[in-house]
Amino acid sequence: MPAHVSRPRTVVGDHKVTTSEIAEDISAHHSGHPRLRAILRVVENCGVRTRNFTRPLDAPTVSGTADIGERARAAFADALTMAERAALAALDGAGLDAHDIDAIVTTHSTGWAVPNLDVHLIARLGLRPTVRRIALTTLACPGGTHCLMRAAELVAARPGSKVLVVAAEVISSVYHHSDTGIESMIYKALFGDSAAAAVVSDTPLGPGLVIDDSFEYVLPDSLDRQRGRISPDGFHFDSTKQALTAADDVLPTLADWVGPERVEFAVIHPGSLRIIQDTAALLGLDSHAARHSTDTLADDGNLGGVSILRVLERTHGGPPADGARGITVAFGPGFSMAALRCRWQS
Repeated sequence: MPAHVSRPRTVVGDHKVTTSEIAEDISAHHSGHPRLRAILRVVENCGVRTRNFTRPLDAPTVSGTADIGERARAAFADALTMAERAALAALDGAGLDAHDIDAIVTTHSTGWAVPNLDVHLIARLGLRPTVRRIALTTLACPGGTHCLMRAAELVAARPGSKVLVVAAEVISSVYHHSDTGIESMIYKALFGDSAAAAVVSDTPLGPGLVIDDSFEYVLPDSLDRQRGRISPDGFHFDSTKQALTAADDVLPTLADWVGPERVEFAVIHPGSLRIIQDTAALLGLDSHAARHSTDTLADDGNLGGVSILRVLERTHGGPPADGARGITVAFGPGFSMAALRCRWQS
């Protein structure tokens, strides 16, 4: 059964931070780093011009020295605030109210909280206490795509259901000057804070994406390529040099799944310029077709699990033709890939 996705609504952090400000902060804290010049060059060319944090760059929980407890509390509080705003906007945009929702699927991997976003949002939004819920808490970048998958499955299992999908990430919580490797320096400039929400149903709630099929893949022997780490000073995101090419390692599997079918548009996770470009090329698409992903990377950064919903929201501003066939795909820790075979309905 096809699943229809309403136009997502995205909320970003209140504090816009430029890449130049990130570079200045790195320079101030690492003036003696032996690879500082190379780090600054890579940071300035990572494809991100601006990103938004929920708190100022010099806040204790971002560039400061807050401990794990303070960072965790701040990250979850900020994620929940953005998630509530995004969810209310998505419901309003779909012409629904809280009591119309039969299930909620959330993704959130920055910070720690029990109960998580799903239960908190039931209370904050006034959802029925009987709503079904799925909380995806460790998926990171592919989280939004997985949410759409699970929502489509819920709709197929219970026709007529309306499923609220909400993603929220405060990735500024992994900004640490104690992490001095070049990959960690790049992440300081790559990530942004945001939340996004949409509604999935078996009938259209306006123009948008229609999900026909889904695909998941975990690259064998790749657990160490990207991973989270917790220490007394907070949450960290570590990776190896192999992570830089990990997307290319799973793209042949994506090609096998897509097969000979012509792809007319794509919603590509803006993990990096290389990920966007290589994925578009594999799908036979040019830079114009990938513009919603590159624009998201430039203006918002990599938003983790929120990214796909943000790119999909941008796609509504310059949509494909009615009936166009597309692919939605995201990559992340595992190393893993999550993809949707989809089409556009005007």
